[in-house]
Amino acid sequence: MRAYERLLKYVCVPTSSDEHSTSVPTSACQFELARLVARELRDMGLSDVRVDNKCYVYARLPATPGYEEAPKIGFIAHLDTSPDFNGENVRPRIIK
Repeated sequence: MRAYERLLKYVCVPTSSDEHSTSVPTSACQFELARLVARELRDMGLSDVRVDNKCYVYARLPATPGYEEAPKIGFIAHLDTSPDFNGENVRPRIIK
């Protein structure tokens, strides 16, 4: 799957936040996107994939054989949500 195809799939997942909530994440629907990302990470061969109770996604990509002692690197991304748009029935398209 190409990166833009993956992005188009992600934007179709409703993840609206609730500005009145005191929980993290602010709405349970945000777990749907986290679980989708986790499933795709597993499908790509990453290990120790998990989603915690605050909707953080973790995964491990082992070092290339022979480079196990090289410096480690971590990638962190933020899945932004908004209460201003419901996120339902999104139909993204590419305009060339």
